[in-house]
Amino acid sequence: MPRKPIGETAMTDAERQARYRAARAADAPVIRTRRPADHRGRARRWHDAVAELADLQAQYAAWLEALPPNLQDGLLADALQVICDFDLAELQAIDPPRGFGRD
Repeated sequence: MPRKPIGETAMTDAERQARYRAARAADAPVIRTRRPADHRGRARRWHDAVAELADLQAQYAAWLEALPPNLQDGLLADALQVICDFDLAELQAIDPPRGFGRD
């Protein structure tokens, strides 16, 4: 949404620059507003995060299967096995509440 004009007509580039320099010379506080980078709703972010976890779990399973035989009994294989054994079905079954008609 564009800002509301200050005057009747649009300022020229020189007027805009002069106003900018005057504000900086007067040590006026600079107010910057930023929109959040992520515009998805919480429910959409939840579903995306769970899908990302499932994808990572599949990648870790492929890594575990590709381990050479000399690493099959080590700590790395144990950690990968714990990740692969983690059940994500409970997380996938959750349907977060929608909020105030915005989601």
